[in-house]
Amino acid sequence: MNSFVGRATELDEIAKLLTRTRLLTLRGPGGVGKTRLALRAARDVRDEYPDGVWVAELSAETDGGLLIHGVAGVFGLHTQAERPALESLVEYLADRRLLIVLDTCEHLVDSCAAMVVAVLTGAPDVQIIVTSRQELGLPLEVVMVVEPFPVPPPEAPDLADHEAPSLFLDRARAVAPGLRTDGRAMMAVARLCRRLDGMPLAIELAASHMRGLSATQLADQLDVHFKPLTDGEGPPRHHTLRAAAGWSHELCTPAERLLWARLSVFPAAFDTDAARGVCEDERLPDVPGVLAALAAKSVVARVGGRHRLLDTIRDYGRDWLNQLGESGLMTRRHRDHYLSAARRMGAEWCGPHQLEWARWAREELPNIRAALDRCLTTGDHGGALELAGALWVLWCHLGLVREGRHYLDRALAAAPVTDRARSRPLWVAAHLALVRGDMSLARSRAEEAVESARRHGDGDAEAHALLALAETRLFTGDLDLEGARAYALRVAAGLDPTSPGALFLPSFLAMAATFGGDFDEAVRILGEARSRNEARGEVSQRAMDDYVLSLALFGRGDVAEAATAARAALEVKWLLRDTLGSVLAIDQLARIAVAAGDGHRAAWLLGAAQRIWTTFGPPAGEADTLTALRKAAGARAADLIGEIAYARAFNEGSACHFEGAVTYALKD
Repeated sequence: MNSFVGRATELDEIAKLLTRTRLLTLRGPGGVGKTRLALRAARDVRDEYPDGVWVAELSAETDGGLLIHGVAGVFGLHTQAERPALESLVEYLADRRLLIVLDTCEHLVDSCAAMVVAVLTGAPDVQIIVTSRQELGLPLEVVMVVEPFPVPPPEAPDLADHEAPSLFLDRARAVAPGLRTDGRAMMAVARLCRRLDGMPLAIELAASHMRGLSATQLADQLDVHFKPLTDGEGPPRHHTLRAAAGWSHELCTPAERLLWARLSVFPAAFDTDAARGVCEDERLPDVPGVLAALAAKSVVARVGGRHRLLDTIRDYGRDWLNQLGESGLMTRRHRDHYLSAARRMGAEWCGPHQLEWARWAREELPNIRAALDRCLTTGDHGGALELAGALWVLWCHLGLVREGRHYLDRALAAAPVTDRARSRPLWVAAHLALVRGDMSLARSRAEEAVESARRHGDGDAEAHALLALAETRLFTGDLDLEGARAYALRVAAGLDPTSPGALFLPSFLAMAATFGGDFDEAVRILGEARSRNEARGEVSQRAMDDYVLSLALFGRGDVAEAATAARAALEVKWLLRDTLGSVLAIDQLARIAVAAGDGHRAAWLLGAAQRIWTTFGPPAGEADTLTALRKAAGARAADLIGEIAYARAFNEGSACHFEGAVTYALKD
């Protein structure tokens, strides 16, 4: 965000410690600069890690049970089966050499400690840097205390070698380019740094107010403001930060103070649209302008095209929000903003903006989680149901199956069975159960969804629930093509032609035709659907259609065309980070390679797919079927090239990471 000042001794010490320990905790109070130091140190040593340096920001995570999902998400891992997420994460990291920075862990110490032990035990070439106000308390942990900058003594003749004044001058020149640095001014800067105890965040806040003030005037103001703090309770550095935040607060306009308080409802980074949607009203009509003013005063940090409050600043704003009596109001507005956005995402998903919405959902995931958690912990059962159901795109199309089940199950368990908002979450939960192969749960959820939708006259939810019910019957062998067509007519009657369920119907019918051996009919159905999807600019459903098309083409012997369709499916599924869809496409490409007589490629792909299945876990009900198909393809590939060559190629594939497997599979 801006230049890095000082800390040369600390950076050297961190580099040395990383040669002797696998777990380094940077411990210190809020505002002392732990995060900046950790990120700079990680950047300086990144060439030592062939598999990269990865940063997981944990300040927004409040649920220790979801900690591992958040960290796994940094690596693009979104497990979809019953295998514990920690096992999947450790498997993924097992043979990588990389550095992980776990930033802001003090509120999740026990959960972080358990995860760190598992990762370091199962992944011997992984190292971890933790930033926290509290150490993890592990035997293998090396703790480095991050202190404030040393402050120059009153008699110091030269301030050039002192880091605290250097930081102040660096930040002050950004707002006051003509800053005086004569002897009197530098004495004032030194006095100011002493008054602020060398705390970097406090110094930066003070420097942001240099516009229109001299260093002497600023130091005089601080002397007056900080006098009452000497008799306070608690650590002096805590008082320093509180006083610096309070002093900055006093120098803000009423509108800036109000926005500061309201922005504290965001647990992580946010964009201007979100700030407007949550905070703007008749009392605060110009959020973008006020937001820019807070950024100029270092209250709000800019991160790319987004903004965030540092934890200490957010805590101060949250205290003021409570004093204003707006905490409940802002929590509801935050929920309503993300509920409205989730509904727009659902309405626009089957169109040309899918990738834009996918990026939005990934960026806003911490805020989405916070909104859901607040609903569930404050007894807002209706809000939890509506939001969890409205986020069906995130759960069903963007790979967050396990997290979706977590929130949907909690929301459904807490809400009355007569709540009309249950209908959508129920059919979404049915779909997620289908994805993981739990047909019994999928059927019961779908049947309950049909009943709820009919009770409340929700035709759209009833149609989607009927579709989920039909899928369970199809995958359990209880539905032929004619039965599928009958279901499709009932479903189509209750859906808008451009809705997700309507767009999925051709895939459903084509699967029924393929399972029944009518491959020509499946190809015909999907051919008609493709032109409609292309006209809408839709890619997610097209990828599903391409996968089913590959199955049908392969069934009728069109091997080259089947390969083209499978690669098209894989390309989009990987782009959307749909793990299950991606590995199914890789399995299909392995079967195609066998049919084409390329035993080496088939063995390599089967090895890569096996690694992915081992990491993520197969869907429960489909495991035996999928395993049988892979074994059959493997046996044929071994016949083609021999057992020794097969084992060598299989091992090469299994040694490759997910992204490398996808790259190989997409090659002709």
